[in-house]
Amino acid sequence: MTSAEVSRRRALRAGLGGVAAALLSGCAEDSVPVRRLRCATGPRGGPYNAFGRALAGAVTASGQRLEIVPVGTAASVDNLRRLDDGSAELALAMADASEDAVLGRAPFSRPAADVTALARVYVNYTHLVVPAEGPVRSVQELAGRRLAAGEAGSGVQVLAGRLLRAAGLTDGRSPVQERRLSLADSVDALREGRVDALMWSGGVPTPALSALAREVPLRFLPLDRFVSALRARYGPVYTAVTLPSGVYGLKEPVATIGVGNYLMARADVPGPLVGELLHIVFDQWQSLLRDVTAGARLEPRFAISTGVVPLHPGAKAYYRSVYG
Repeated sequence: MTSAEVSRRRALRAGLGGVAAALLSGCAEDSVPVRRLRCATGPRGGPYNAFGRALAGAVTASGQRLEIVPVGTAASVDNLRRLDDGSAELALAMADASEDAVLGRAPFSRPAADVTALARVYVNYTHLVVPAEGPVRSVQELAGRRLAAGEAGSGVQVLAGRLLRAAGLTDGRSPVQERRLSLADSVDALREGRVDALMWSGGVPTPALSALAREVPLRFLPLDRFVSALRARYGPVYTAVTLPSGVYGLKEPVATIGVGNYLMARADVPGPLVGELLHIVFDQWQSLLRDVTAGARLEPRFAISTGVVPLHPGAKAYYRSVYG
């Protein structure tokens, strides 16, 4: 075999890394293929899907020979499994589900070694919603009632289960009757009286809940008293946050539970691609978050706070190069 053939085979084996190096090294544009990264997002109409589509648009507008392909999913748990099995290169996921994946904690059967974080991008607010004219005024009054508790494979499902356990509502004589429903189906079910409450974790305001609040008077149950118990068992991924007055027609703020959201990547996505992607994220964060959550701001000191979830080496290099 000639030296030229050896070099060519090595280049082919390098695969993704070779493409990334060429992309960022100033090679002639028409000689560098467009690199596609599949981004596992969430159901259509949800904030993850909105962020993924906005990110895809921002990357296209940047002129880089890089394409982000948003993939609709059930959200966090589903997304992390796709990262782990290689059916997606990027994903969005809630912090608690991400830690579960890295640690091999239920609902994951083993640690996901290839799952890394690029940035903590914004905070989810937990919404526990009931009809304002109904009988439920506290979490304990959900006993024996029907709760839309998130779609199977979603981070909402994980959080709902933990919250109900903390409240003592998963066993005993009158456990909550959990229904596995997407946000859109949860909204329909609450409107039609097929469930007594719905739980959602997302940005503020969430458009689907804003629309529901214009049709049906709603009550948002306070959840802040459960933060300490959740932190004691699962760590600091849970924080106390407040739904502000004015959103959803609220006359007063409602204290609830906050959970970070991470932009994730497989560990084998090349570092230079990660750096280029993060450059776009930090340059365009206002447009990326505009349809996801109000009042959020993406800052480096916030973005690198990913707990036990390791930062991708390319993300570490990006933060060091830009912020020291």
